[in-house]
Amino acid sequence: MTSVVLLRKPERELHKLPYEFVYSNTRNMEIFSMEIEPILPGKETPTASESGENLCYKRYGMEIDGLDYMYVKYARVWIPDPEEVWKSAELLKDYKPGDKVLQLRLEEGKDLEYCLDPKTKELPPLRNPDILVGENDLTALSYLHEPAVLHNLKVRFIDSKLIYTYCGIVLVAINPYEQLPIYGEDIINAYSGQNMGDMDPHIFAVAEEAYKQMARDERNQSIIVSGESGAGKTVSAKYAMRYFATVSGSASEANVEEKVLASNPIMESIGNAKTTRNDNSSRFGKYIEIGFDKRYRIIGANMRTYLLEKSRVVFQAEEERNYHIFYQLCASAALPEFKTLRLGNANYFHYTKQGGSPVIDGVDDAKEMVNTRQACTLLGISDSYQMGIFRILAGILHLGNVEFASRDSDSCTIPPKHEPLTIFCDLMGVDYEEMAHWLCHRKLATATETYIKPISKLHAINARDALAKHIYANLFNWIVDHVNKALHATVKQHSFIGVLDIYGFETFEVNSFEQFCINYANEKLQQQFNMHVFKLEQEEYMKEQIPWTLIDFYDNQPCINLIEAKMGILDLLDEECKMPKGSDDTWAQKLYNTHLNKCALFEKPRLSNKAFIIKHFADKVEYQCEGFLEKNKDTVYEEQIKVLKSSKKFKLLPELFQDEEKVLSPTSATPSGRVPLTRTAVKPAKARPGQASKEHKKTVGHQFRNSLHLLMETLNATTPHYVRCIKPNDFKFPFTFDEKRAVQQLRACGVLETIRISAAGFPSRWTYQEFFSRYRVLMKQRDVLSDRKQTCKNVLEKLILDKDKYQFGKTKIFFRAGQVAYLEKIRADKLRAACIRIQKTIRGWLMRKKYVRMRKAAITIQRYVRGYQARCYAKFLRRTRAAITIQKFQRMYVVRKRYQCMRAATIALQALLRGYMARNKYQMMLREHKSIIIQKHVRGWLARVRYHRTLKAIVYLQCCYRRMMAKRELKKLKIEARSVERYKKLHIGLENKIMQLQRKIDEQNKEYKSLLEKLSNLEITYSTETEKLRSDVERLRMSEEEAKNATNRVLSLQEEIAKLRKELHQTQSEKKTIEEWADKYKHETEQLVSELKEQNTLLKTEKEELNRRIHDQAREITETMEKKLVEETKQLELDLNDERLRYQNLLNEFSRLEERYDDLKDEMNLMVNIPKPGHKRTDSTHSSNESEYTFSSEITEAEDLPVRMEQEPSEKKAPLDMSLFLKLQKRVTELEQEKQSLQDELDRKEEQALRAKAKEEERPPIRGAELEYESLKRQELESENKKLKNELNELQKALTETRSPEVTAPGAPAYRVLLDQLTSVSEELEVRKEEVLILRSQLVSQKEAIQPKEDKNTMTDSTILLEDVQKMKDKGEIAQAYIGLKETNRQSPQDCHMLNEDGELWLVYEGLKQANRLLESQLQSQKKSHENELESLRGEIQSLKEENNRQQQLLAQNLQLPPEARIEASLQHEITRLTNENLFYEELYADDPKKYQSYRISLYKRMIDLMEQLEKQDKTVRKLKKQLKVFAKKIGELEVGQMENISPGQIIDEPIRPVNIPRKEKDFQGMLEYKREDEQKLVKNLILELKPRGVAVNLIPGLPAYILFMCVRHADYLNDDQKVRSLLTSTINGIKKVLKKRGDDFETVSFWLSNTCRFLHCLKQYSGEEGFMKHNTPRQNEHCLTNFDLAEYRQVLSDLAIQIYQQLVRVLENILQPMIVSGMLEHETIQGVSGVKPTGLRKRTSSIADEGTYTLDSIIRQLNSFHSVMCQHGMDPELIKQVVKQMFYIIGAVTLNNLLLRKDMCSWSKGMQIRYNVSQLEEWLRDKNLMNSGAKETLEPLIQAAQLLQVKKKTDEDAEAICSMCNALTTAQIVKVLNLYTPVNEFEERVLVSFIRTIQMRLRDRKDSPQLLMDAKHIFPVTFPFNPSSLALETIQIPASLGLGFISRV
Repeated sequence: MTSVVLLRKPERELHKLPYEFVYSNTRNMEIFSMEIEPILPGKETPTASESGENLCYKRYGMEIDGLDYMYVKYARVWIPDPEEVWKSAELLKDYKPGDKVLQLRLEEGKDLEYCLDPKTKELPPLRNPDILVGENDLTALSYLHEPAVLHNLKVRFIDSKLIYTYCGIVLVAINPYEQLPIYGEDIINAYSGQNMGDMDPHIFAVAEEAYKQMARDERNQSIIVSGESGAGKTVSAKYAMRYFATVSGSASEANVEEKVLASNPIMESIGNAKTTRNDNSSRFGKYIEIGFDKRYRIIGANMRTYLLEKSRVVFQAEEERNYHIFYQLCASAALPEFKTLRLGNANYFHYTKQGGSPVIDGVDDAKEMVNTRQACTLLGISDSYQMGIFRILAGILHLGNVEFASRDSDSCTIPPKHEPLTIFCDLMGVDYEEMAHWLCHRKLATATETYIKPISKLHAINARDALAKHIYANLFNWIVDHVNKALHATVKQHSFIGVLDIYGFETFEVNSFEQFCINYANEKLQQQFNMHVFKLEQEEYMKEQIPWTLIDFYDNQPCINLIEAKMGILDLLDEECKMPKGSDDTWAQKLYNTHLNKCALFEKPRLSNKAFIIKHFADKVEYQCEGFLEKNKDTVYEEQIKVLKSSKKFKLLPELFQDEEKVLSPTSATPSGRVPLTRTAVKPAKARPGQASKEHKKTVGHQFRNSLHLLMETLNATTPHYVRCIKPNDFKFPFTFDEKRAVQQLRACGVLETIRISAAGFPSRWTYQEFFSRYRVLMKQRDVLSDRKQTCKNVLEKLILDKDKYQFGKTKIFFRAGQVAYLEKIRADKLRAACIRIQKTIRGWLMRKKYVRMRKAAITIQRYVRGYQARCYAKFLRRTRAAITIQKFQRMYVVRKRYQCMRAATIALQALLRGYMARNKYQMMLREHKSIIIQKHVRGWLARVRYHRTLKAIVYLQCCYRRMMAKRELKKLKIEARSVERYKKLHIGLENKIMQLQRKIDEQNKEYKSLLEKLSNLEITYSTETEKLRSDVERLRMSEEEAKNATNRVLSLQEEIAKLRKELHQTQSEKKTIEEWADKYKHETEQLVSELKEQNTLLKTEKEELNRRIHDQAREITETMEKKLVEETKQLELDLNDERLRYQNLLNEFSRLEERYDDLKDEMNLMVNIPKPGHKRTDSTHSSNESEYTFSSEITEAEDLPVRMEQEPSEKKAPLDMSLFLKLQKRVTELEQEKQSLQDELDRKEEQALRAKAKEEERPPIRGAELEYESLKRQELESENKKLKNELNELQKALTETRSPEVTAPGAPAYRVLLDQLTSVSEELEVRKEEVLILRSQLVSQKEAIQPKEDKNTMTDSTILLEDVQKMKDKGEIAQAYIGLKETNRQSPQDCHMLNEDGELWLVYEGLKQANRLLESQLQSQKKSHENELESLRGEIQSLKEENNRQQQLLAQNLQLPPEARIEASLQHEITRLTNENLFYEELYADDPKKYQSYRISLYKRMIDLMEQLEKQDKTVRKLKKQLKVFAKKIGELEVGQMENISPGQIIDEPIRPVNIPRKEKDFQGMLEYKREDEQKLVKNLILELKPRGVAVNLIPGLPAYILFMCVRHADYLNDDQKVRSLLTSTINGIKKVLKKRGDDFETVSFWLSNTCRFLHCLKQYSGEEGFMKHNTPRQNEHCLTNFDLAEYRQVLSDLAIQIYQQLVRVLENILQPMIVSGMLEHETIQGVSGVKPTGLRKRTSSIADEGTYTLDSIIRQLNSFHSVMCQHGMDPELIKQVVKQMFYIIGAVTLNNLLLRKDMCSWSKGMQIRYNVSQLEEWLRDKNLMNSGAKETLEPLIQAAQLLQVKKKTDEDAEAICSMCNALTTAQIVKVLNLYTPVNEFEERVLVSFIRTIQMRLRDRKDSPQLLMDAKHIFPVTFPFNPSSLALETIQIPASLGLGFISRV
C-alpha cells in the first residue's frame, strides 16, 4: 500500500445536531409556482428522504465516516440485490447505535428486515437526494459510492437519453446502440470555444478541452479511449478526430483532415472483426498522433498500432468472423477485376467459415469494399498496389484450404496438383513444387550440418497457419506504413494531439496470452491514471491552501512488478521459450515455485496445475497456460519465407519482408531454426548498429513490453484526457441498461477508483458566492455581512459542528462526502416549513373569501326568490281577468262564425249550380266546332297522301330510265376516254369552257341580284294587298258571328229555363248531401291546413338550417381560401428569401475566395520578394473589377488606345494582372476550341457537299430534276403571293381602322411604311407575273419534249389524277400535290427511267399544266382586286396629303406666334379638329349606337396617347434645353479662347464702350470637378484614410457618398466614360481595401455600409428613371445623369453592400457571442429566483455576476451602442431594422442552442429568468421603435422553450397545451428540453418518461426538421429599399478637414 497526500485527520467526534431551526423568509416566486398539495393530518413530514450516505465497502477501498444520525425514519438506503445489484429501500424507524436489524420497505411496497454484519456493523449506503440524481458530473453527488454512480448513470441513460457523463476528469460514454443526432456540424460549432463544464458532457467537450489546452499551454495532449469490445471505443475516437478536423481545418490544400478520417475505413476493414460482443470490434490497439502547425491547423498524422490479434486469421470462435476485408473480397468476387483472384462464397474458405456467421445484419460487404477502395485511393494507394493487396489476401484464403495427407506419424504430403495450393502459388508468383515441399518439411541447422526433416500433419497445419498469420501481419504493417506516409506532414509539426483507442480490461471463461497482454496494458494505464488523478487533486488543494495529510489508497505497482519485473511472469515466459524442451507445463511449475505464497497477487487454482490467477485492480483473472509459449514465440519457418521472397512476378510480396532483411543476417537462424515474428506494428525506429544480432531473439511479450513503455513515455509527456466506454448490455438492444454488466465494467475501467479517491477527500466544492446564493435561506438577516467569505464561515460553524467536515480555501469551501446532502436536507426542511406556513395563510384567506361569497350569494338568492313569487301572483291575477275576456269574445266569435259559414255555403251552392249548367252548354258547342275542323283536315290529308304516292311512283320510273341511259352513256365515255385523241379534244376546249362558265356565273349573279330586287318589290306590294284583304275578311266574319250568337242566345235561354225547372227539384234533393259534403270538406280542409302549417314550419326550419349551413360553408371556404392565400404568400416570400439567401451566400463565397486569392497573392509576393525599380503593383481587385464591371461607351477601343498610351506611359512597366490574364487565357482557349470545332464542322460539310456533287455529276442529266426545280419554283411563287396578299389585307384593314391624322399624315412613319409596301407589292406582282409566263412557256416546251407511252393502266391513273386536280380548288391542296411530286422526283436515274416507262412523266406534266392554269386565273383575279385596292388607297393617300398640307400650314402659323402662345394655338387647332371630327362621326353613326360607342372609346384612347406624347415631348424639351445650355457654355468658352488669340493691336483699334457688369451670385449645379491625376488622392483622402468617428459626429451623414456622386455627375456631364469607369472602380476597390484592413471595427463597417447604400440610392435617384424620380424636387430632376446608364454599376454596388452587410453581421456576432450565454442564461437578472445546485469537478461558469462577467445590461448597452452608431452614420431605417433582426436572431439562436446542451439550465427558475431577459429585450425594441422590425419573432423559439420549462408537465391536457404552444420548436427540441428538465428544488417534480412518450406520439405527424440546434450562423437575406434623399446637391459644402482642396464645386 502506498500513501499519498490529501486529507486532514479528524480532531473530534461529530456531534448530532438538533432539528429545531428558526425559519426565515424564502423565495416567493419559487413557492407560488408549485401546486398546493393538501397535507394529510397524522402523516409525519419526511425528514431524510433527500439524504444520502458516504458508506463504501472495503473491497473498493472506501471507509465509513460517522453519519449514523442520518439513518432516521423515511431515510432511503441502498441494499445489495443479486439481480439488480442494488435496490432502494426506505427506513421504517430511526436507527439507534447497537441495533442489529434495520426495518426497511422496498419501493414495490414489500417490508424487509436487513441484518447488519455483526463484525463490521456496516450500515447500508445512503441514497442521494432526488435533486442530485441525474447530475452531469458524478463527483457532484453528495454520497459517492457504487450504487449512487450506477443509479445516476442509469437515470441519465434510460430516462434522459444521455449517453455521456463526467466522473471528475473522466468522460463515461455508454453505447446507445442507436444513431443519435448529436454529432452534426452544428453540435461541433456549439461546443467549439466553450469551457468543458459549461456544456453537457460530450466527446466534443473533451476534444475541445484537449485542443484548447494544446493552444493555451503549448503542451501535447492525449485522449485515452478505453473499454471492452462493443463499448464504442472506435466510434468515440472517430468522433474526436472528426472534431479536430472540423474545428481546426488543414493548413494546406491537400485536405489532410479528410485523409485522417479516410484512414478509418481502411483500418477497420483490415483490423476489425465481428465478435460475440461487437459486430465491429477493433482487434488491435492504435495511437494516432494528429499533428498541428503553429496556427493549430492539421498538417498531418501518424499511427502506431499494438498487438494485432493474428490468431483470428486462422481461427474464429462460434458466431464470430474473420477480419472484414476477407468477407468484402468474397462479396465482390463477381467484379471483373477480381476474376483472376478466383474467389467465391465465404463459406467455401476454411479461414472464413469457422465462426458460422459470415453475414452481419444491416451491413453490405460489397458496399463496404467500395468505401475501402475509395479510402485507399484518397490516401494515395494506387490501383496496382490495391490489386496487389487483394491478391495477397486472396492467397491467404486459398492457403487456408490447403490439405495434408499423412504418410505416417512423423511425415505428411500434399496431393499432387492440389488446386488451392496451385491458386496460391499462381497468385504469389512462386514455384508450386518448392512451396509444397517446405510446407511438409523443415530445415534443422546445427553447428556442423543442416538437416531437412519431414513434419507431421499436425505440425504442417500449424506451420501453414503460422505462415498465413505472418503474411497477414506483414501486410497489416505495410498498409499502416503507407497510411502514415500519406498522412505525413510536409510542414514542421509544432504540436500534436494523440488519440489512443485501446482495449479495455477483459476476462472470459478461458483467458489466454492475448487477455494477459491486454490486462497488463490496462494495469499500466490504470497506474498512469491514478497518478494523474492524485496530481490534479494535489494541485487543487495546494492552490486553495488547504492543509492535507497522507491517506492510504490502492496502488497497482505490485501487480505490474509481478508481470514485468525481474523474474516476473514475462521474464519466466521468455526464459522458457529459450529452453529447447520448454513447454507450458514446465513454465507453470516455474511460476508456482517463484510466486506462489510469496506474492499476495498470485494464486493457483485448486483443481488445475496448468493455470494461474492474478489479482488485477479490477478483478481476479484465471489464465490457462496452454498456448502461452507458442504465442509468445510466434514462429514461422524461414524456408517458407524465402520461397515467398523469391517471387519474381509479384513485386509487392518481397516488399512485405524487407524489414526482416534489415534485422536478420544470412546466418541468423535461431537455435530452433525458426524466425521470430513481431506482433506489433510500431512505427519503425532507426536500427542501432550492434543490435541486429539480438533483434530476432525478442519474443512477442518482450516487444509488447517495450512498445508499452514507449506508449507510457508518450502519454506521460502529454496531458491526458480519459474516455471510458461502457457497454450497457450484451444483446445490443438500444437504451437497455444491464446493471450487472455495467457495474462489472465500472469496476474494471477505473471509474469507481476515481469516485473512491474523490470520496476520500473533499469531493463537494463551492465558491463562496455560490454557497451564499444557495443557502441564503438558512441565514438570518443579522448573519449577512458584506464579506461573503466571513458570512459563509459563520453560518457553517453553526450548521456543522465538526470542523473536519469542511475546509475553507482561498476561493472555495470544500466539503466531505455527505455534507452537501445534510445541508440540502436542512434547506429543504426550512423551505417545507415555509411552504406549510404559506399554504396555511392562503387556505385561510381562501376560506374567508369563500364564506363572504356564499353569504352574499344567499342574500341575493332570497331577494330574487321573493321577487319571483310576487311576480307570479300578479301574473295569476292578470291571467284570470284575461281568461274571462277571452271566453266572451270566443263565444261571440263561434256564433258569428256559424252564421257566416251557412251563408257562404248557400252562396257557394248557387254559384256551383249555375256554373255547372253554363259549362255543359259550352262543352257541347265546342265539340261540334272541333268535329268540323277534324273532318276538314282528315279529308285534305287523304288527298295529299294519294297525290304523293302517285308522284313517287312516277319519279321512280324516271330514275330507272335515266339510270339505264346514263349507264349506256358511261360506257361510251369510258371507251372514248381510253383514246389519247379524245383526251386532247376534251382539254382543248377546257379553258374556253372555264371562261364561259365564269362568264355565266357572273351573268347569273347579275340576274340573281335583279331578281332579288324584283322579288322584294313584289313582296312589298303583296303584303299591302294582303293586309287590306285580311281586314275585310275579319270585318265580315265578325258580323256573321254576331248574327249567329243572337239566334243561339234565344234558343239557349229557352232551353235553359226548361232545364232549370227540371234541375230545381234535383238541387233541392241534393242540397242535403252537399251540406254534408261541405262539412266533411271543411273538416278535411282544416286538417290539411294544419298539416301544411306543420310542414311549412318544418320547411322553414330546414331552410334556415340549410341557409346556416350554406353560410357556414361559405365562411369556411372563405377562411380556407384566405388561409391558402396567406400560406401561398408566405411560401412565395420564403422562396424569395431563399433565392436572396442563395445569391447572398454566393456573394459571400465569392468575397471569401477573393480574399483567399489576395492572401495567396500576398504570400507569393512575400515569397518572391523581388522589387523592381520604379515599379508599383496595382491591386488585383482593381483589375478584376474593371474586367468584370466595365460597360460599353461611345468611344471604341481603337479610338481609346492612343489616349491610354498618352495618359499612362508607365502602364507598360506595370505587371500583368494575373486574374485578368487567366480569364483572358481561358477565354482564348475556349474561342480556339470553338474555332476548331467550327472548322471541323465546315470541313465535314464541305466533304459532304463534294461527295454529293460527285454523285450528281455521275448521274445522267434527266428532265426529272428540271421538273423538280420548276415545281419548287412554283411552290415558292405561291407562298410569296399568299404572303403579299395577306400583307395588303392587313395594311388596308389598319388604314381603315386608324383614322388619326398623326398616324396617317404624309411623312408619318406609318404613312411611309405603307407607301413603301404598296410600291414593293406592285413591283413584286409584276415580277411574279413575268415569272409565271416564263414558267408556262417552259412547261409547254416540256410537254413537247415528253412522249408518253399509251399504257392502259397509266392512262386510267392519269385520268383519275386529273379529276382529282380539277377538284383541288384551293391553293393549299395544289401545294400539297406539288410536295408529293417533289418527293417522287427525288429518285435515282434508274427509277426515273422506270417512271418514264410507266407513263408517269405524262401524268406529272398534265398535273403541272392544270395547276398552272388555275394559278394563272387566280393571279388575274388577284391582280384586279389589287388594282381596285390600290385605287382606293391612292384616294386615301390624296386625302391624307391634303390633311398634311393643312397641318403644315397650321404649324407655320404657330411658329410665327410667341412660344407661350404656340402651345395654346396648337391645342386650339387640335380641339377644333377633334370637334369637327366628332360631329362628323356623330352624324355618321347616328343610326348605330354601338359603332358610335366604339368610336368614342377609340377617341378616348387617342386622347390618352396624345397626353403621353405630350409628356414625352416635354421631357425631350427639357433634355434639349439642358444640352442647349451645355453647348452655349462650350461656345462661350470657344469665344473666350478666340478673344485670347486676337492680337493686342486689333483690340486697340476697336472702340471700347463702357459696360456696367452686375455682380451675380454663382449658381452651383451640384457637381464636383477634379483632375484625372487627382483620382488616387481623392480615393485616399475620402476613403482609405477617413476616420468614421469624426465624420459621423461633425458632418452630415453620407457625406462621402454625396461627394463621390457629385464627382460622377461631373464626369457624366463631360461625357467622359473612361473617367466614370475609373472613378467607380477605384471607389469600389478603395472600400474593399478599407474593409479588409479595418474589417473588425464595427464603426468602420457600419460607416461604409451606410455610405455605400447612400451612393447606391443617389445613383438610382438621379438616374432619370421614372420609378426613382417620383419623390424628387424639380431642382433634383435637373441633376439627373444625362449621358450614361450606370445600371450595371448599381448592381455591383448592391453586391458590395451585401458583402459589407454580411461582414457587419460577422462583426456583430463576434462582439455579441461572448456576452449572450453569460448575460441571457447564466447571470441572475432576478436575484434569488434560481438556486445554484451542487457542482462537481467540472465547474460550470458561475451565475453570479463577478467582475468581468457579462450581464443582460452588458448586452443592452452593446445594443444601444450598435444602434447609436448606425443612426449617427445615417443608415437607412429599414436597414437598421434588418440588422437588429439579425442581432436578435443570433441572441435567440445561441441562447437556445446552449440551453439545449446544458442540463443544469433546464429548470423552472431558469425559464423565468429567460422570460424576464426576453421582456427586457422587447422593452428595448419598444424604446427604439423597432417592434415592427421582425426581431421579436426571431426570439419566439427561445420564448417557447422558456414557457416549456415553466408549464405543467403531468396530464394529457398539459401535453396537448404544450404541442399547441410550442409551434416554433421542432419535435427534437421539445423532447430534448423535457429530457433535460432538472428540478433545482425539492418542490419541483421531474418529467415522467411516459409524459415524454405522449408528447412524441402527439408530435409524430408534425413535419419539421430533425435538426436539434438552430443555425446560429444563418444570415437573413438583406434588401436595400430605395430611400431618396431630400438634400439638394448644390447646397453641400466640403469641409477643409477632409483635405479635398483639389476639387472644386461646379
